[in-house]
Amino acid sequence: MDSSAPQPPAAPQPDPGPPRPRRRDRHGRGLRGPLAPPQVPISLTRSELFEDYIRESVERLERRWPQLIEVEFEVADVPDEPVEGAPVPEGVPLGRVLSAQPGRKSRITVYRRPVEIRAKSREDRAALVHEILIEQVAELLGLSPDAIDPRYDED
Repeated sequence: MDSSAPQPPAAPQPDPGPPRPRRRDRHGRGLRGPLAPPQVPISLTRSELFEDYIRESVERLERRWPQLIEVEFEVADVPDEPVEGAPVPEGVPLGRVLSAQPGRKSRITVYRRPVEIRAKSREDRAALVHEILIEQVAELLGLSPDAIDPRYDED
């Protein structure tokens, strides 16, 4: 046979269309469901749990210090790079306070990753977050941490 002879055109392939969703896994058991219902803490991400620690602590502090309602509280993963000319803190900061400026409320930021590294259990993390918030509120209000929460130094 001559390889230079014209080849017949290939039969057109049917368009498979979009992939079909799988209805069952390969063992025929069906799709897996969630490991836990959404209201159970196991289904919360680490950042969602951390935000819950902040929320609970802020609610406790706002009951005692109603002026904190005007303060914004936020979570950041890690501290920002220091601004050139600004004092560089020793070590890795766990939180930061920014006083109110014209057109901007006071803001307290807690850094999630440094806190998670220092406190391994949920209880320790919640306690450390509360301590950080007490210290930042004390700095913002110009008071001692003991004045903000009398149980500040209790172990």
